[in-house]
Amino acid sequence: MQQANVNITTSWQQTCGDFFQLTKPRIITLLLITTAGAMWLAGQGHVDPLLLLMTILGGALASCSANTFNCVIDRDIDALMERTRTRPLPAGRLQPWQALVFGAILAGLSFVILNLAANLLSALLAQLGILFYVLVYSLWLKRTTTQNIVIGGAAGAIPPLVGWAAVTGQVNLSALALFLIVFLWTPPHFWALAMFIGEEYRKAGVPMLPVIAGNRATTQQMLFYTIATVLATLLLFPLGVAGWFYLIAASILGVAFIERMLRLVRDYDNLQEARSLFRFSILYLMLLFVAIGVDSLRYLL
Repeated sequence: MQQANVNITTSWQQTCGDFFQLTKPRIITLLLITTAGAMWLAGQGHVDPLLLLMTILGGALASCSANTFNCVIDRDIDALMERTRTRPLPAGRLQPWQALVFGAILAGLSFVILNLAANLLSALLAQLGILFYVLVYSLWLKRTTTQNIVIGGAAGAIPPLVGWAAVTGQVNLSALALFLIVFLWTPPHFWALAMFIGEEYRKAGVPMLPVIAGNRATTQQMLFYTIATVLATLLLFPLGVAGWFYLIAASILGVAFIERMLRLVRDYDNLQEARSLFRFSILYLMLLFVAIGVDSLRYLL
């Protein structure tokens, strides 16, 4: 009897872990940092703690929902790729209908929380992010064009809009500038990943740019988007919402980002360099939005 209870507990824990794995939790943290940074900027250094907590929670649930639906759509691709074949769906530990129900519940909870704790606009924007990621990127672009991540990157750029709308109830030029930063940052970030796992994408038949156009052409496009990203980060200063601390921080981070990108352009077949750029791009965006939050504290002085 005791052994049966142990087995049931173990099975329950495994199932919960599988559902949690569907949400791709490592991806979500960075999205929530962009949400929080946008909220601090919109609130000019002051955000109600409960609103911050509920917006982060609602945004996290929306991202978890989108990732869960993506796992359902990509389960055939995931089964062919070394790094994803052990995920719950391709491994057969969960059924697609279970994941669909789970994703729908997460989306519903996200809408309710954001609508009640913040406002309808933030809730609708979060749902728009889910729909765009699932319908436009996962179902359409990912398997049909090398520009999949360029257009599909709009989904990952919505969290700052959610954060801004949660605080102000609207979306203005400053919010759109934050959207633009993440949108332009996405191609060099994901193409760097696609470079060092390109063989897996090739086996799965996913037309990522490095697979179709090669590393040299990819790094040239990555350089363009990297420079565009850095220029976009500077827009917050002339818009009057960010101060000198942010401008200096964004400039230093931007120079470091471009320098890392140039190293890869010069040595475009160096997959370790691509991996290094991928990791640095995460740190770059994280520190940029931390700088946004810190800079907003100047309004309280």
